[in-house]
Amino acid sequence: MRKIWFLAVIVFTFSANAEESAQGNALTIYSKAAPGSIDPNIYRPVAGGQNYGNYSVPGYAVVRHVREVNLGGKHTVLKFQDVAAKLDPTTVQFKSLTDEKGTKVTEQNYQFDLVSQQKLLQKYIDKEITVERNVGDNIETISGTLMSTDGGLTLKNPAGKIMIINDYSSIQFPELPGGLITKPTLVWDIYTAKTGKHQAEVAYQTEGITWWADYNLTYREGKNANSGLVDFGSWVSIINQSGASYNNAKLKLMAGDVQRAAPPQNVYRKEMRMLAMEADSAAPSFEEKAFFEYHLYTLNRPADLPDNSTKQLELIPQAQNVPVEKIYLYNGNSQAHYGGVNTNRDIGTQSNKKVDIYLKLKNDEKSGLGVPLPSGRLRVNQRDDDGSLEFIGEDIIDHTARNEDVLVRLGSAFDVVGERKQIDFSYDSNRKIIEEEFEIKLRNQKKKGDVKVIVKENLYRAANWKIISSSDKYDKENSNTIHFPIEIDAGEEKTIRYRVRYSW
Repeated sequence: MRKIWFLAVIVFTFSANAEESAQGNALTIYSKAAPGSIDPNIYRPVAGGQNYGNYSVPGYAVVRHVREVNLGGKHTVLKFQDVAAKLDPTTVQFKSLTDEKGTKVTEQNYQFDLVSQQKLLQKYIDKEITVERNVGDNIETISGTLMSTDGGLTLKNPAGKIMIINDYSSIQFPELPGGLITKPTLVWDIYTAKTGKHQAEVAYQTEGITWWADYNLTYREGKNANSGLVDFGSWVSIINQSGASYNNAKLKLMAGDVQRAAPPQNVYRKEMRMLAMEADSAAPSFEEKAFFEYHLYTLNRPADLPDNSTKQLELIPQAQNVPVEKIYLYNGNSQAHYGGVNTNRDIGTQSNKKVDIYLKLKNDEKSGLGVPLPSGRLRVNQRDDDGSLEFIGEDIIDHTARNEDVLVRLGSAFDVVGERKQIDFSYDSNRKIIEEEFEIKLRNQKKKGDVKVIVKENLYRAANWKIISSSDKYDKENSNTIHFPIEIDAGEEKTIRYRVRYSW
């Protein structure tokens, strides 16, 4: 079987119309993803160099460059390279920091027709190219006029012979044809009253870049089954597939629900290259502050964000020994009240036996936190007796302000089980009354240790209700929910009975 190589050798020289040198980069990154919805694996290649496919990165950034440029006359055509391939040209702003009032852009063009093998071949139809191919241990060179690229390269040599070449190793083009560029380029026609060197600031928005937060907690049992401590660590992951690298950049992350007008449906597709996982030798940190109605996290030192890379940075320093409450919650039936009156006696009678486990912690300074936490995925581990870390559950948290509770669902308890059944039901259509009675049993099958369980009951048949009898005290959580807080010793069973009357 013949081995076909597709390798284009391109020799060209590019010179800008104006001198420019990078003076500083800054970018603020926004995430459009739902909390915890990003799977980093879809942006990372698998073994053998194949990737998972093309995916749109759910985020964007505001990029700012400060560069020194030379405006040689009152009207100068300035080519500005090294910008993001996925920038939005309608957001571009140019400002001369040297002569802001006397310098302005009179025309702007965004050139993004980047050079590729196929584009080069199309440009050289009816022109001469040179093709090299391997013949045994030798390299054969063939020159001729390119007539077609369909089904291989069709060339006509100077003698008029037509040749179709499929197995070539390289192509030589005499020069880069007009209209093709190697990098996305902004081209401005600039008027200035002050010729010479200027400090210029360029800002724009670009797609293809995002960030998200991950929280890693290590849990330790407390003095009883309903308490514990965690070591609380947090990381920020940044994906850059914007088509540009940002070196020595001032980095900011915006957290909050920032409204943005919906763009036309235009999904960028791009062949992905190897993603490099960046690690910094000295741990940087982010400084948080309120900004408008959002929160802004600024890295305290410059960072490099290469194109097609994933970088991870610590969001906040690890907080140790944060007190947590372990909550056992039994929701025997999750049927909710959706309005109107439910008279079908079988609605809501199906019983769930699972008792869910939650960890609750206070995001305050007393607990060692007290920092606004961006939305993200929170994972919890616990050390076994041999010192190994074992995964015990994860959940998604939304943006959480300081001094608010963080509630994390980890899973369902193995040794604490519940049972719920309907004991009685009556419906009086004339009096417009429904009465219903339930029996709820909770069993603690642990060998030792009592547990506190919250029994959640949804009152779903009508908006107006009244508990007319109950074996235990309850708390009214909202207009259609009550909680029974109970305590069960190891090896024991607890029974709750209550009767509710609905009217309308």
